[in-house]
Amino acid sequence: MSVVAIVGAQWGDEGKGKIVDIYTEFADVVVRYAGGPNAGHTLVVGDERLVVRLLPSGILRQGCVCVLGQGMVVDPSVLLSEIDELGRRGHPDVSKRLVLSDRAHLILPYHVLVDTLRETSAPEGRALGTTKKGIGPAYEDKARRTGIRAGELRDFKGMRERIGAAIDAWTPTVRALGGERPNLDEIVGALEGCAARLVPLLGDTSALVNDAVRAKKRVMLEGAQGTLLDVDHGTYPFVTSSSAVAGGASIGAGIGPNRIDTVIGITKAYTTRVGAGPFPTELGDKDGEHLREVGAEFGSVTGRPRRTGWLDLPALRYAARVNGFDGLALTKLDVLTALPRIKVCVAYDTPSGRTTDFPIDFLDRPAMMKPVYVEHEGWKEKLEGARVLDELPSAARAYIRFLETETGAPIYLVSVGPRRAETIVLHNPFVGRAAAP
Repeated sequence: MSVVAIVGAQWGDEGKGKIVDIYTEFADVVVRYAGGPNAGHTLVVGDERLVVRLLPSGILRQGCVCVLGQGMVVDPSVLLSEIDELGRRGHPDVSKRLVLSDRAHLILPYHVLVDTLRETSAPEGRALGTTKKGIGPAYEDKARRTGIRAGELRDFKGMRERIGAAIDAWTPTVRALGGERPNLDEIVGALEGCAARLVPLLGDTSALVNDAVRAKKRVMLEGAQGTLLDVDHGTYPFVTSSSAVAGGASIGAGIGPNRIDTVIGITKAYTTRVGAGPFPTELGDKDGEHLREVGAEFGSVTGRPRRTGWLDLPALRYAARVNGFDGLALTKLDVLTALPRIKVCVAYDTPSGRTTDFPIDFLDRPAMMKPVYVEHEGWKEKLEGARVLDELPSAARAYIRFLETETGAPIYLVSVGPRRAETIVLHNPFVGRAAAP
């Protein structure tokens, strides 16, 4: 298989960074195809912990070309700060392996300003819980054809005029929210300081990726966020502003959908969510606190505590349907250790009866739907040392088999700890066999 798409199967934060990092040992090209710096992917290599927000998770693999695709929105200052941070950590060659699509849209200070003002001024209960990184407003500009694309860094005269027009368009909104008109000179001046370093990174990434596919190179398409945050298929309006599903990989990378050979969904052994919005299996008890503390469930970008709950199988089956998962990577199984009983939502009771479908259109009316749980036996043994399934406790193996049966998707990988080595690889989509990280 030459093209593999990695997709979050929940509300994001499923551990995509680690899984992409493992599989990209075998990849030639890795492409971030959507989202922006609101999506932090955590990589743990040895004792080093690194959070990347824009850079693809394959950036630590020396032989891998990393692409920021045209479906992304990119904050120039954040991108350069990540490159510099990697340089300080002993990875000075990042820019040599990085290509930024000249069609990717830029996040500029007025996007961040609008995002922040909207969130902080929203009436109680109406805020969406965004990361205030300017993602939504940048995609708004893209949709209304007033956005600034990275390729425009080559032409400051034309870009200055277009930024001025965008500021004119946003100023009534900014003032209505209590802010002041953004300063054009300051914004353009900051961009001029970034351009010298960013322009050499620009390229036609659609052509690059297509050439790689035709040459039978191994390409990883790395998603951000998760299926339930997708702007079309998620729990709207509490969603992100981009396409986080497998279909978005084709658009954001600039290749035909028939070029994608394998789609892998990433799911935690439980469920988390950051920000506002419905969460039917959310826990507010000691079990929920266990998941948060043991799983270190705090936002990698914001540090916000994540909401935690039991695994939702109807939601996972829904994600499998809209993405067409060929297989699943199961993360954070080790976090369930020491829980005497583990619950899994298998269905919902609704006014129309019990359903195994995910009632996504009724999530804002919790009185009309009640999760139905089954209980599984827990285990006390630590899992971090397991490298094959037979080394897991019988209860953990039974949990994995149950998830495979209920979702209809084989488990490709089981993560039993944050480090690369703390992984059971059952199937490698690039080579078709198990391969230890």
